[in-house]
Amino acid sequence: MSSPQIDSITMAVVRGALEQIADEMDLTLLHAAFSPTISEADDRANGFYHPQTGEVIVQGTLGLPLFIGVMQFTVQAVIEKFKSQGVKPGDIFIVNDPYSGGTHLMDVRLVKPFFYQDNIFLYMANAGHWPDIGGSTPGGFSTKSTEIYQEGLRLPPIKLFREGKLNEDVLTIIMSNIRVPEERTGDLMAQLAAFNVGERGLKRLLDKYGPETIQVFFQEFDQRSEKQMRSHIAGIPQGTYTYTDYIDSDGVENKPLHVTVDMTVKGSEVTLDFSRSSPPCRGPLNCVISTTKTACYIAFKHMFPDVPINGGCLRPIHILVPKTTFLNATLPQPVAGSAAEVSQRVVDVVMGASAQAMPEHLSAGAFSTSNNVSLGGIDAERGPYVMYLFNGGGYGGSRGEDGLTHGCNLVATARTPPIEVIEQRYPVLFRKWGVREESAGAGQYRGGFGAIVEVEFLRGEGTVSFLGDRGRFAPRGLLGGSEGSMGKTVILSGDRIYVPEHISKDSNVRLHPGDVIQLQTPGGGGYGPALMRDIHLVARDVQQGYISPESAYQDYGVIFKQNSLEVDMTATQELRRRRLKSHEKSAGEKGTFSNGDTNGRV
Repeated sequence: MSSPQIDSITMAVVRGALEQIADEMDLTLLHAAFSPTISEADDRANGFYHPQTGEVIVQGTLGLPLFIGVMQFTVQAVIEKFKSQGVKPGDIFIVNDPYSGGTHLMDVRLVKPFFYQDNIFLYMANAGHWPDIGGSTPGGFSTKSTEIYQEGLRLPPIKLFREGKLNEDVLTIIMSNIRVPEERTGDLMAQLAAFNVGERGLKRLLDKYGPETIQVFFQEFDQRSEKQMRSHIAGIPQGTYTYTDYIDSDGVENKPLHVTVDMTVKGSEVTLDFSRSSPPCRGPLNCVISTTKTACYIAFKHMFPDVPINGGCLRPIHILVPKTTFLNATLPQPVAGSAAEVSQRVVDVVMGASAQAMPEHLSAGAFSTSNNVSLGGIDAERGPYVMYLFNGGGYGGSRGEDGLTHGCNLVATARTPPIEVIEQRYPVLFRKWGVREESAGAGQYRGGFGAIVEVEFLRGEGTVSFLGDRGRFAPRGLLGGSEGSMGKTVILSGDRIYVPEHISKDSNVRLHPGDVIQLQTPGGGGYGPALMRDIHLVARDVQQGYISPESAYQDYGVIFKQNSLEVDMTATQELRRRRLKSHEKSAGEKGTFSNGDTNGRV
């Protein structure tokens, strides 16, 4: 009997239906979760995965990009571990083990097989960031940990439900290791509720079209996605491109880590070789292989956003990450910073290498740090608490467009929770939240601006931990654009200013009522020579207070009339002419024209 055929209209309808079901699961999780990190910040995802290979079929459009590939590796770990005993209807697995297809311990994933007509049809999986999972630091972002065991409770793939019956003992063990178990129980129930919504939607879809048609869709969708990705890769100039970027430190040893990629484009395939990156580190900036690979996929999704994400589009991308690097962590290496920080630097280097091949299609460097802040303690009014906060920064400029100001990080679609919600639930007061002036890299198309945030600690006992980056290495400029500003984190305590030794990282710093945490997030790099920027756009930025008249003069060669915000066009044009002539002469003497990149094509 031949397999049924599927036309283009049915393909589009089925794809839309599956994405809508996944979106409904995301919305259920969003509305039912107790934690603002999930309910307000959208640090979660839902998706469907192949019953034999575990490869991603469809993920909701509202889900966190970093979880796209990570949950694929999680499902594959579940399939591998339970292949001998099999799975049954009603089984639900819980896992947060970074070494079993995960990220860091705070990202807790559930996996459930979906059965139709007594056969396993696919796996559903979801993930949510739990703001606490035990460990030595409230929130899990310890920057001093030297083993995974210090970071919290580690759960390999285990059955939380067996044929629909909850394993009460497992749940008791989990919640007994968490500082605020009531909130985490609520988050868990929300993840389970999302599965109920998914099952109902999938059953309706299969009842309407039949399992054979949907399975043909899976195959066809996978093949189309692979062909589309191959077509894009084939358009990249052939060759090998090398790029290196840096992480401030691992939080324990105060020295940089480097991420180096050798990207080889051959035909319709690309190989990303990270073999020359730094060796494993002592602190929690090691990165598990599932996170490293997923960050590579995200980089290509940024470059080719029209390609739908499933197992097919990942096939032409080959990734080499030996265990001799810190990008392929093994037990018991600590990994708390892998998902939030290292993954972003992986995206940076893949896009940096790609920018050498096709700079007109890429942007300058983004802020690329989550600026993680975890605050925990005991509030006399509300009892124990754990607050988790992350912040945005500036994107790099690109051809024809300035960078986004205070955008979300490159591996997420998550957003900072509303400050009203944070102030309601935790003993803090936001004194400032605004654009960080002067932080954008200058360019024909400037970078986006970072943010400046000040949070006052009000009462009780508390400690704060930071896990961020870009405090020593600025976002890159492109094609002559300038670097963006670096980030900075300090604590203002009366007349005293506390600056972390590692600039962007510290753990369990004790707070006193009245202390203020100040975050200055990085700006994006500029694209193209600043002297080519539209004079009227420079004037607009000065008039709106984003940059000063002095910066306009120094970076852009724009002169304002005395005691005025009106541009002196004659003086400006003459100054720009002289500076451009000087640059051309300098470039001629060097035999090259600087493009703002320190890495070259091999």
